[in-house]
Amino acid sequence: MEEARGRAVRALEPVMPLLVELGRAFERAGFELSLVGGPVRDAFLGRRSADLDFTTDARPDDSVRLLRAWGDAHWEVGRDFGTIGARKGDVVVEVTTYRSESYDAASRKPEVSYGDDLVGDLSRRDFTVNAMALRLPSLDFADPHDGLTDLAAGLLRTPGTAERSFSDDPLRMMRAARFAAQLRVRVAPDVVAAMTAMAERIAIVSAERVRTELEKLLVAADPVAGLRLLVETGLAEHVLPELPALQLEIDEHHRHKDVYEHSLTVLQQAIDLEDAPGAPGPEAVPGPDLLLRLAALLHDVGKPRTRRFEEGGGVSFHHHEVVGAKMVAKRLKALRFDGDTVKAVARLTELHLRFHGYGDGEWTDSAVRRYVTDAGPLLGRLHKLTRSDCTTRNARKAKRLSAAYDDLEARIARLREQEELDSIRPDLDGTQIMALLGIGPSRTVGRAYQHLLGLRMEHGPLGPEGAERELRAWWAQQPESRPAEPSEPAEPSEPAEPSEP
Repeated sequence: MEEARGRAVRALEPVMPLLVELGRAFERAGFELSLVGGPVRDAFLGRRSADLDFTTDARPDDSVRLLRAWGDAHWEVGRDFGTIGARKGDVVVEVTTYRSESYDAASRKPEVSYGDDLVGDLSRRDFTVNAMALRLPSLDFADPHDGLTDLAAGLLRTPGTAERSFSDDPLRMMRAARFAAQLRVRVAPDVVAAMTAMAERIAIVSAERVRTELEKLLVAADPVAGLRLLVETGLAEHVLPELPALQLEIDEHHRHKDVYEHSLTVLQQAIDLEDAPGAPGPEAVPGPDLLLRLAALLHDVGKPRTRRFEEGGGVSFHHHEVVGAKMVAKRLKALRFDGDTVKAVARLTELHLRFHGYGDGEWTDSAVRRYVTDAGPLLGRLHKLTRSDCTTRNARKAKRLSAAYDDLEARIARLREQEELDSIRPDLDGTQIMALLGIGPSRTVGRAYQHLLGLRMEHGPLGPEGAERELRAWWAQQPESRPAEPSEPAEPSEPAEPSEP
């Protein structure tokens, strides 16, 4: 314990003067203030938290007044939940009034009530490792639920009963899985049992809050552990049903692997391939990378819908990458991921099988160029996803696939030296095409552009003269290039017969 306390002191040393200063400001006004939750837990783990969360008996009006005087700026976005934020220099703090909160059985919004003492506030925290506090400015340590003992033992427990904790806020069930991934702790059996029994309660929590927890889980140190817990407790059925759906039955001949286990293995292998922060190169993917991890986890979600049992006992999943891309987009949209993330993960899912045609025969330079241009800025992630997707136990096959991808990457590098592969354009732009053909803006210009782009992809740079020659040859075959044939002159009409009088 003394060693843990020493780590905590060293971790908090850079911000200790600020902590004491803020604590004294509240103390002079007659209020309590304590550093609480994640920052205290992380300090005992020997690392500094990016967030500084405080709890107090001061009501929000009082916190606003004190933080306005203390900091350079303050905000009241979380006021309805008792939270006031402030910034002083580069340090951001959030101060929350002692409180308890609970959900109505059918409500997505918690009911908040304020409390008057620190121990009561800590009792309503999610887990004991987050129910520790450092009183300010005295620096007295408060740990009424033995959170430090649990932290040292690597155990995740709730301060009270798990059922009560999860009833107060069902999102805590996902937080349990996130902490299993983030802190690599063992979740207590009674907590797992409550998660299993109450899994359907997660449905009342907003998609945005669920997404935030899922993101934190995926970029944690061991996301596979957290995902397994979500699946085993049934929570995944409500927040990411495509994942447990991958647990396909193994047919009696064992002709195909469990796609769920395969996907978790791909995820872990993708994590192992992530680059160190600041790694150089156009295809570097510094970890933790949310897009790569999402794509690795979800790349095969189309398999259950496309599974077919073939004659002779085989199993096929034709076009599962196309079906899967649509499923990925639909699920991520439902979880309120931003549009760029949705498009990127769906695109990686769609492209993850493209490479497998490479080993069957030599790709032309045109095919390599298309592979690069179709991946665009996702090429580095596609490299790592494709390599991670090899989970075969056949060492010879794995070696062959790895060598084939080494060869593809080498060809990409050679072509990149020859030309700007990342931004391939035809040798003539739209303005030049219109000038050479003597036409104005129209669909014909787009067709001409695509024709020259196809030649560029197939043969590489043509140069202005070669492109002009090819353009004129193409134009000569187009109906728009031919002058309209003059219409036949009308036959002279016979003079009208005079009418009889």
